[in-house]
Amino acid sequence: MLNQIRPALVLTALMILLLGIAYPLAITGASQAALPYQANGSRIERDGTVIGSTLIGQNFTGPSYFWPRPSATAPDPYNAAASSGSNYGPTDKRLVDRVADATQQLGGRNVPADAVTTSASGLDPDITPANARMQVARVADARGLEPGRVEDLIASMTQSPVLGIFGEPRVNVLALNLALNDMAPEAR
Repeated sequence: MLNQIRPALVLTALMILLLGIAYPLAITGASQAALPYQANGSRIERDGTVIGSTLIGQNFTGPSYFWPRPSATAPDPYNAAASSGSNYGPTDKRLVDRVADATQQLGGRNVPADAVTTSASGLDPDITPANARMQVARVADARGLEPGRVEDLIASMTQSPVLGIFGEPRVNVLALNLALNDMAPEAR
Protein backbone atom coordinates (compact mmCIF):
# COMPACT_ATOMS: atom_id res chain seq x y z
CA MET A 1 0.00 0.00 0.00
CA LEU A 2 2.85 2.41 0.77
CA ASN A 3 4.14 1.79 -2.77
CA GLN A 4 0.86 3.22 -4.09
CA ILE A 5 0.56 6.16 -1.71
CA ARG A 6 4.19 7.35 -1.95
CA PRO A 7 4.02 8.37 -5.68
CA ALA A 8 0.73 10.20 -5.06
CA LEU A 9 2.18 12.11 -2.10
CA VAL A 10 5.43 12.92 -3.95
CA LEU A 11 3.51 14.10 -7.01
CA THR A 12 1.15 16.19 -4.84
CA ALA A 13 4.11 17.81 -3.03
CA LEU A 14 5.86 18.45 -6.34
CA MET A 15 2.76 20.09 -7.85
CA ILE A 16 2.28 22.24 -4.73
CA LEU A 17 5.89 23.42 -4.96
CA LEU A 18 5.76 23.95 -8.72
CA LEU A 19 2.27 25.39 -9.25
CA GLY A 20 1.58 26.82 -5.79
CA ILE A 21 4.93 28.46 -5.08
CA ALA A 22 7.43 28.52 -7.98
CA TYR A 23 5.03 29.53 -10.76
CA PRO A 24 3.31 32.39 -8.81
CA LEU A 25 6.72 33.72 -7.71
CA ALA A 26 8.03 33.60 -11.30
CA ILE A 27 4.96 35.41 -12.68
CA THR A 28 5.07 38.00 -9.88
CA GLY A 29 8.79 38.60 -10.50
CA ALA A 30 8.30 38.89 -14.27
CA SER A 31 5.39 41.32 -13.88
CA GLN A 32 7.31 43.44 -11.36
CA ALA A 33 10.28 43.58 -13.74
CA ALA A 34 8.31 44.25 -16.93
CA LEU A 35 5.32 46.33 -15.74
CA PRO A 36 5.81 47.46 -12.12
CA TYR A 37 3.25 50.29 -12.24
CA GLN A 38 0.48 47.98 -13.47
CA ALA A 39 1.58 45.05 -11.28
CA ASN A 40 1.21 47.23 -8.20
CA GLY A 41 -2.36 48.32 -8.97
CA SER A 42 -1.77 51.43 -11.12
CA ARG A 43 -1.58 53.50 -7.95
CA ILE A 44 -1.52 57.29 -8.01
CA GLU A 45 0.74 58.82 -5.38
CA ARG A 46 1.12 62.39 -4.17
CA ASP A 47 3.90 63.30 -1.74
CA GLY A 48 4.62 59.62 -1.07
CA THR A 49 1.01 58.82 -0.16
CA VAL A 50 -1.23 56.60 -2.29
CA ILE A 51 -4.37 58.61 -3.03
CA GLY A 52 -6.06 56.27 -5.47
CA SER A 53 -5.75 54.09 -8.53
CA THR A 54 -6.38 54.74 -12.19
CA LEU A 55 -8.45 51.54 -12.17
CA ILE A 56 -10.99 52.25 -9.41
CA GLY A 57 -13.29 55.26 -9.28
CA GLN A 58 -13.67 57.56 -6.32
CA ASN A 59 -16.77 59.31 -5.06
CA PHE A 60 -16.29 63.02 -5.77
CA THR A 61 -19.41 64.97 -4.79
CA GLY A 62 -18.38 68.60 -4.35
CA PRO A 63 -19.39 71.19 -6.94
CA SER A 64 -15.74 72.07 -7.66
CA TYR A 65 -14.90 68.54 -8.83
CA PHE A 66 -15.90 66.43 -11.79
CA TRP A 67 -18.27 63.70 -10.70
CA PRO A 68 -17.84 60.07 -11.70
CA ARG A 69 -20.61 57.92 -13.04
CA PRO A 70 -22.89 56.45 -10.35
CA SER A 71 -21.54 53.50 -8.39
CA ALA A 72 -23.52 50.31 -7.87
CA THR A 73 -21.59 49.29 -4.76
CA ALA A 74 -23.60 49.58 -1.60
CA PRO A 75 -23.79 50.87 1.03
CA ASP A 76 -20.58 52.83 0.27
CA PRO A 77 -19.99 54.16 -3.27
CA TYR A 78 -16.82 52.91 -4.99
CA ASN A 79 -16.13 50.26 -2.37
CA ALA A 80 -13.77 47.86 -4.17
CA ALA A 81 -14.65 45.08 -1.74
CA ALA A 82 -18.27 45.21 -2.93
CA SER A 83 -17.69 45.30 -6.69
CA SER A 84 -20.88 44.47 -8.54
CA GLY A 85 -23.46 45.88 -10.84
CA SER A 86 -27.06 46.41 -9.88
CA ASN A 87 -28.16 43.62 -12.24
CA TYR A 88 -31.34 45.52 -13.01
CA GLY A 89 -32.65 44.82 -16.49
CA PRO A 90 -33.62 47.64 -18.85
CA THR A 91 -37.31 47.23 -18.01
CA ASP A 92 -36.84 46.98 -14.24
CA LYS A 93 -38.87 49.75 -12.60
CA ARG A 94 -36.14 50.42 -10.03
CA LEU A 95 -33.62 51.12 -12.79
CA VAL A 96 -36.05 53.19 -14.84
CA ASP A 97 -36.97 55.27 -11.77
CA ARG A 98 -33.34 55.74 -10.68
CA VAL A 99 -32.26 56.84 -14.17
CA ALA A 100 -35.27 59.17 -14.49
CA ASP A 101 -34.51 60.77 -11.10
CA ALA A 102 -30.81 61.19 -11.91
CA THR A 103 -31.62 62.64 -15.33
CA GLN A 104 -34.03 65.13 -13.75
CA GLN A 105 -31.41 66.18 -11.18
CA LEU A 106 -28.91 66.82 -13.99
CA GLY A 107 -31.21 69.07 -15.98
CA GLY A 108 -33.37 66.58 -17.79
CA ARG A 109 -32.14 66.97 -21.38
CA ASN A 110 -29.19 65.62 -23.36
CA VAL A 111 -27.69 63.86 -20.35
CA PRO A 112 -24.98 61.34 -21.33
CA ALA A 113 -25.90 57.77 -20.42
CA ASP A 114 -22.83 57.29 -18.24
CA ALA A 115 -23.92 60.22 -16.04
CA VAL A 116 -27.00 58.31 -14.88
CA THR A 117 -26.10 54.61 -15.22
CA THR A 118 -23.65 52.44 -13.33
CA SER A 119 -20.93 50.33 -14.87
CA ALA A 120 -20.93 46.53 -14.66
CA SER A 121 -18.39 46.56 -11.83
CA GLY A 122 -19.78 49.62 -10.09
CA LEU A 123 -16.20 50.96 -9.89
CA ASP A 124 -15.56 52.53 -13.30
CA PRO A 125 -12.95 55.30 -12.96
CA ASP A 126 -13.71 56.88 -16.34
CA ILE A 127 -16.44 59.03 -17.82
CA THR A 128 -17.12 60.00 -21.40
CA PRO A 129 -15.88 63.36 -22.70
CA ALA A 130 -19.56 64.32 -23.14
CA ASN A 131 -20.19 63.67 -19.44
CA ALA A 132 -17.15 65.77 -18.52
CA ARG A 133 -18.22 68.63 -20.84
CA MET A 134 -21.70 68.57 -19.27
CA GLN A 135 -20.05 69.42 -15.92
CA VAL A 136 -17.84 72.28 -17.17
CA ALA A 137 -20.14 75.16 -16.14
CA ARG A 138 -20.54 73.89 -12.57
CA VAL A 139 -16.82 73.17 -12.05
CA ALA A 140 -15.66 76.40 -13.70
CA ASP A 141 -18.08 78.45 -11.63
CA ALA A 142 -17.06 76.73 -8.36
CA ARG A 143 -13.35 77.25 -9.13
CA GLY A 144 -13.67 80.75 -10.57
CA LEU A 145 -12.23 79.62 -13.92
CA GLU A 146 -13.09 80.44 -17.49
CA PRO A 147 -15.10 77.55 -18.97
CA GLY A 148 -12.72 77.46 -21.96
CA ARG A 149 -9.77 76.61 -19.68
CA VAL A 150 -11.72 73.74 -18.14
CA GLU A 151 -12.75 72.48 -21.60
CA ASP A 152 -9.09 72.61 -22.70
CA LEU A 153 -8.15 70.56 -19.63
CA ILE A 154 -10.78 67.95 -20.52
CA ALA A 155 -9.47 67.78 -24.09
CA SER A 156 -5.90 67.28 -22.84
CA MET A 157 -7.00 64.53 -20.41
CA THR A 158 -9.17 62.62 -22.90
CA GLN A 159 -7.75 59.20 -23.70
CA SER A 160 -8.32 57.66 -27.13
CA PRO A 161 -9.56 54.11 -27.70
CA VAL A 162 -6.83 51.48 -27.20
CA LEU A 163 -4.96 51.02 -30.49
CA GLY A 164 -7.48 53.42 -31.97
CA ILE A 165 -10.25 50.81 -32.15
CA PHE A 166 -10.88 49.17 -28.76
CA GLY A 167 -13.24 51.05 -26.46
CA GLU A 168 -14.42 54.62 -26.49
CA PRO A 169 -12.77 57.96 -25.75
CA ARG A 170 -12.69 58.39 -21.98
CA VAL A 171 -11.54 60.69 -19.20
CA ASN A 172 -10.19 59.36 -15.90
CA VAL A 173 -12.04 61.32 -13.21
CA LEU A 174 -9.31 61.11 -10.54
CA ALA A 175 -6.59 62.22 -12.98
CA LEU A 176 -8.84 65.03 -14.26
CA ASN A 177 -9.59 66.28 -10.74
CA LEU A 178 -5.90 66.15 -9.76
CA ALA A 179 -5.00 68.15 -12.88
CA LEU A 180 -7.79 70.57 -12.00
CA ASN A 181 -6.34 70.98 -8.49
CA ASP A 182 -2.93 71.68 -10.03
CA MET A 183 -4.42 74.25 -12.41
CA ALA A 184 -6.60 76.02 -9.85
CA PRO A 185 -6.71 74.87 -6.23
CA GLU A 186 -10.18 74.41 -4.83
CA ALA A 187 -11.65 77.59 -3.38
CA ARG A 188 -12.03 77.27 0.35
